[in-house]
Amino acid sequence: MSSLRRVAIIGGTRIPFCRSNSAYSDLSNLDMLADTLQALVDQHNLAGRKIDDVIAGAVTTHSRDWNLTREAILSTTLSPRTPGTTLQMACGTSLQAAMLLAGRIASGQIDSAIAAGSDTTSDVPLVFQKRFARRMVKLSQARDLMGRLRAFKGFSFGELSPQAPGNAEPRTRLSMGQHCELMARRWGISRAEQDQLALESHQKAAAAYADGFFDQLVVPYQGVARDNNVRADSSLDKLAALKPAFDRSAAGTLTAGNSTPLTDGASAVFLTSEEYAAKHGLKVQAWLTHARTSAVNFVSGEGLLMAPTLAVSELLDASGLQLQDFDYYEIHEAFAAQVLCTLKAWESPDYCAEVLGRTAPLGSIDRSKLNVRGSSLAVGHPFAATGARLIATLSKLLEADPGARGLISVCTAGGMGAAAILEGTKTAKY
Repeated sequence: MSSLRRVAIIGGTRIPFCRSNSAYSDLSNLDMLADTLQALVDQHNLAGRKIDDVIAGAVTTHSRDWNLTREAILSTTLSPRTPGTTLQMACGTSLQAAMLLAGRIASGQIDSAIAAGSDTTSDVPLVFQKRFARRMVKLSQARDLMGRLRAFKGFSFGELSPQAPGNAEPRTRLSMGQHCELMARRWGISRAEQDQLALESHQKAAAAYADGFFDQLVVPYQGVARDNNVRADSSLDKLAALKPAFDRSAAGTLTAGNSTPLTDGASAVFLTSEEYAAKHGLKVQAWLTHARTSAVNFVSGEGLLMAPTLAVSELLDASGLQLQDFDYYEIHEAFAAQVLCTLKAWESPDYCAEVLGRTAPLGSIDRSKLNVRGSSLAVGHPFAATGARLIATLSKLLEADPGARGLISVCTAGGMGAAAILEGTKTAKY
């Protein structure tokens, strides 16, 4: 084809996000993903329809989840001829899924797609020590009693101790929170600034529920009607009373209140070509116009969660836009400090010159446009589901404000970041 096609966002949906080991403690990634996909199917009357591709994934998975997306599709009323791909890019999973699908739609390879993500830290895989696992392999291969007995030669009960799941970076042995503490120290982010951002997130999310913004975005599930981490009664005093969670010394600034909680949930978003939307009578909420992924060398000292600064910088170059050319900024709040470090980096002449290769800083943003309906600090963060949540939230904002434009930014484990631009139906000029 001679030109790229426009990529339409028709809408998104999700189940309420719930704190780990609460309302969804007995559910699996497959349960939540399948039910969220079904909610999207019901929302857009897709029962029996073949969707050209579905890409979804989860971060915390069992070995049984090897074909998670396809199994979820087969658990819905979508046509069983709908293919599915399982993807994992840490916290950027469902945003990356949407990016990949958007490229295929834009190039004319496909016309319809669903990007989704599901995650649970209630149903984590517990594995035995490697030595005991090897015994189990030998036991399965044994052909007689003596062979089975030999498999347990030298056995000690200590081998039965399971390996506890963790989220430390393999190359640094530091958790994401510990890395973010280092970032906060590097950028001079105070505890008070972090608590203020967290409070604002809760206040905005509570207001969004109160005025009905989430009525079409969040479907009741398992007896839960809204995200159970949102605290309408949160206050700076309550947040200030919390102890540091990652650096427990007097220098620690990250707490359970200004960091995202471990969360269970799933989300999905429906993407199509402009032609497909017109043919099927689907209303376009917004257009997905540009996307970018980047990475930093966090092992050598670049901040683990600073890659979105590069992704956004490169995205602006590709789109010809300035950082201030947006009406909405949906920046994933992994930690309040991460958001604040990112904003400071964009304002820093030295960082923009040395790291981003720019002759001038990207500058500051209008903070009143940041996460206007709350974000991860309030609603929670099921790792793979957050990207689709951000797309669905921003798309709905743009549906009500079709002349506007929005920026999405997500940091991920492994020193990666993803960013995307969404434009209202009266804004896109490409």
